Amino acid sequence: MSTQPRRHFLKTAALASLAGPNILRAADNKQKIRVACVGIGNMGNGAVQASQGEEIVAFCDVDWRDLGGRSAAEIAKKHPTVPKFTDFREMLDKKGSEIDAVLISTPDHTHFAAAMAAMQAKKHVFVQKPLAHNIWQVRTLLKAAKKYGVQTVMGNQGHCWEGIRLVKEWFEAGVLGEVREVHCWTDRPISKVGFLKQFPTQIPAGEPVPKDVDWQLWQGPVAEAEYSAQYLPAFWRGWWNYGCGGLGDIGCHCLDAPFWTLQLGMPEKVEVVQQQPGDFKGYTAPKSHIIFHFAARGTMPSVQIHWYEGGLLPEALPGMTKGLPDNGMIMKGSKETLFSEGMRVQSPQLWPRERMTPIIDILRRKPLPRSIAGEPIGELFAAIRGTIPHAGSHFDYACPLTELVSTGVMAIRSGKTIEWDAENMKVKNAPEFDAWIKEPVRDGWSYGEDLWNA
Repeated sequence: MSTQPRRHFLKTAALASLAGPNILRAADNKQKIRVACVGIGNMGNGAVQASQGEEIVAFCDVDWRDLGGRSAAEIAKKHPTVPKFTDFREMLDKKGSEIDAVLISTPDHTHFAAAMAAMQAKKHVFVQKPLAHNIWQVRTLLKAAKKYGVQTVMGNQGHCWEGIRLVKEWFEAGVLGEVREVHCWTDRPISKVGFLKQFPTQIPAGEPVPKDVDWQLWQGPVAEAEYSAQYLPAFWRGWWNYGCGGLGDIGCHCLDAPFWTLQLGMPEKVEVVQQQPGDFKGYTAPKSHIIFHFAARGTMPSVQIHWYEGGLLPEALPGMTKGLPDNGMIMKGSKETLFSEGMRVQSPQLWPRERMTPIIDILRRKPLPRSIAGEPIGELFAAIRGTIPHAGSHFDYACPLTELVSTGVMAIRSGKTIEWDAENMKVKNAPEFDAWIKEPVRDGWSYGEDLWNA
């Protein structure tokens, strides 16, 4: 690629940013976007695949073991000319002038640092769900997105899909009536995906760090611990230092539809109804049932959002002879009840299904715009090109959704009902939660403090 076309591409982007978001309205839409992928093994493979039509200019991962399958080394073999890095900061320093967008698919505890470093370098960002590991980080990401004027998106795919639009359209058409009660559930963390099969009773014994693993960089901002295969590469989600448990894993998917449809905002209280506590507080509880309590919003009444995980379930709806699936949502309205199977809304239906027949014409109306790409990274690329103003789950939306999830994570982690003071970013009358709202970080991993003093 010659220097002159690239300079023209970036110049038109800069001119476009003067009139609004930093999008490439005037740029040649055929120009490939230069992409760097941070975290390319396992979940990160999806970001690599979504970038096939663009120009991948850098890979970054901390685990370069040749493990086959979806490991970073195996993915990199398919792209032998793409430079490999272990530290995203070095990647941005050495390749920054060649990067337009950074796609971040690392574990939860390093989302924030990678995203902040990329945005400070004026790069557009995709960040896997949940956006960050604590609420201070979430709010700082929102401040950064506004300051640096970059395009953003979170990896909750369901927000791009048809199903979530149908839920919102049916509600806004008055089909459901008033909604005061929603039930969402997941099989995590009992499920085999990303969690240990046996719940730990103590910190795992240290093991030698494998060759081609940078354990210091993998830990990132978190206090140093000994390496264990119980963390890396696949089982970090249940450890509170690194992941956000079952709710952190699936909440940005399953709570997306009620959050968007019911304009929820922040809960006043998160109530712990039932919990099977684990034997070790450093790892998530095996089973939890919590309720998010929301005040009335405009003409909409107060609402309770029930969250179940680890095999706990709400009551099945009448006529469900096979019971409930492993993941799903029930939205109970004063007129109709909506049911959706799966962690993301794909095929919502009124229950019982026969209730749909008399109003099928209303259910078929589609007043909301549909996703231009059908998945978050495609929407990010479209926003960068100026085809759309921003992705659907851009940070103005995704940060509050992640904050909602994070309040529930604190309740599950503590086993205590909490009252959330969103205005002051505090758990009422419980200063012990402050260390979870804004977690301490190791030297060299501090980002965003300046944004709070502006």
